[in-house]
Amino acid sequence: MFEPLAGKRQKPMVKFLIDLVRKYPFWLSLLAGGLSATGFAPLGFWPVSLLALALWMAIVDGLGGRKTAFLSGWLFGLGHFVVGLNWIAKAFTFQAAMPEWLGYIAVILLSLYLAVYPALTALGAWLLARGRPLAFVLAFAGFWIVTEWLRSWVFSGFIWNPLGTILTAPSFETDAAMGSFGIFAGASRVIGTYGLAALIIVIAGLLVQLIGRRWKPAALLSALVAAFWIIGLANWQILGNVDICKGGPADNCEPATITVVQPNIGQQDKWQAGYEERNLSKLAGLTVRKDDQPRILFWPEAAIPDYLEAGYPQRYYYGRSPELVRTQLASLMKPGDVLMLGALKLEFDEASAPDERRAIGARNSVFAMDSNRELLGRYDKSHLVPYGEYLPMRPLLSALGLSRLAPGDFDFWPGPGPQSLDLAAFGKAGLQVCYEIIFSGQVVDRDNRPDFIFNPSNDAWFGAWGPPQHLAQARMRAIEEGLPVIRSTPTGISAVITSKGKVVESIPMGQAGRIDTKLPSAESPTIFARYGNVLPLGLALLFLICAIAIRLRAR
Repeated sequence: MFEPLAGKRQKPMVKFLIDLVRKYPFWLSLLAGGLSATGFAPLGFWPVSLLALALWMAIVDGLGGRKTAFLSGWLFGLGHFVVGLNWIAKAFTFQAAMPEWLGYIAVILLSLYLAVYPALTALGAWLLARGRPLAFVLAFAGFWIVTEWLRSWVFSGFIWNPLGTILTAPSFETDAAMGSFGIFAGASRVIGTYGLAALIIVIAGLLVQLIGRRWKPAALLSALVAAFWIIGLANWQILGNVDICKGGPADNCEPATITVVQPNIGQQDKWQAGYEERNLSKLAGLTVRKDDQPRILFWPEAAIPDYLEAGYPQRYYYGRSPELVRTQLASLMKPGDVLMLGALKLEFDEASAPDERRAIGARNSVFAMDSNRELLGRYDKSHLVPYGEYLPMRPLLSALGLSRLAPGDFDFWPGPGPQSLDLAAFGKAGLQVCYEIIFSGQVVDRDNRPDFIFNPSNDAWFGAWGPPQHLAQARMRAIEEGLPVIRSTPTGISAVITSKGKVVESIPMGQAGRIDTKLPSAESPTIFARYGNVLPLGLALLFLICAIAIRLRAR
């Protein structure tokens, strides 16, 4: 019998809902999953997400077997990821070797796999605490943290749209701390994004108890939500006020002047033969200095097709030597400027003669260059995109005629992980290329903390939903780490984000433009910045222990 919504005095609407869930638990699980994804950008319908999660939790708690609980979770996950990741289908339209319809199949196939994680959450909560309202909600929240964390690294990880990011989805123009709901985002400075997911689960569970008129568990869950709110508020009001600038108080130093460039170069034009000078002209035209203040120039991921490093066999330069390219770039700069841009680095075999070496791999890199044409450093992207930047099981899949989505004859190689580049007077830059920014707790070198994070990206093949979702996740990294984030993309959304997640300036999708502003100040390291995902995993363990204790006491 289905009981989770049943109270002593059922209202007609509650009775109708119970009857509906009894008849169609699995169809409603699928529907709830799809609706739950509307809380993410660009829609930002977070109240719908909360109600959908509440419905699904009530369904799982009322099911009569472990197999049905797992199936309900899997169907919820299928709907959740198919809706939230619909933009992936657009990426396949840029690869001539793959038919367009395959993109939609890819979304479904990926969702079939990712749905396993909500299914594990549902199964774990059902096994541990079904029928015990408070214990069930705590177990659900604890297992959700664990499964999201697993999703961030199993099979190289794909943690796009963790549940906590609905807190940064509703508005791009306002501070994430504005509004009672947004204040919860401040708690990520202690418990991270995965911990925020537990908060959202607790709120959804609270709704179930209120609808079912179970006042005691509702009161205890309300107290827990209030505790999260206080933690979030305290982090905005206390920890969020400690600004630093290159090791000193913010009012004792002049913030750097920055220019962020968005050339509006579409994916179809990016690697088109003969478009090199045209694309460079767009970048150059948007880079012209407007004053005499030294500045940092930010260009997108893979901004130019040329190689900036010397020492390659001459045939790879196609008549444009690195000295010529760097001279051309330096002509756009004034003394004291630094240019940060995406470009490729090649890896070669160990041939005996230097000119006989053959390229066997590439790295998706970001270079920093000064106005004297000197390279200040390089960062190699570490977290590569399967099927985008490298082809898993290449011998098998290439034999079937498949290739990676990014153009090129060989795979990209991963870099060593988060690094900080020293930009002299401009401080230290942390680098995260494209979707690397989505991995909570993995974006900063803690032993060499930067003053800001630069996130060059190419969202041109992310459809209409991908870029705003990407921006929302970048905002969450800024809040967690207490660091400003600078985003430069070819087609949008480029943005300057403060350490509190506020987008101070941005360039919309599909427009060429530039942002001229001051670099927002960094803050002293947040608690999460010091300890990382140990904290949300510790919270998950605490919730699961409490759920077990409640169950044992009930026995």
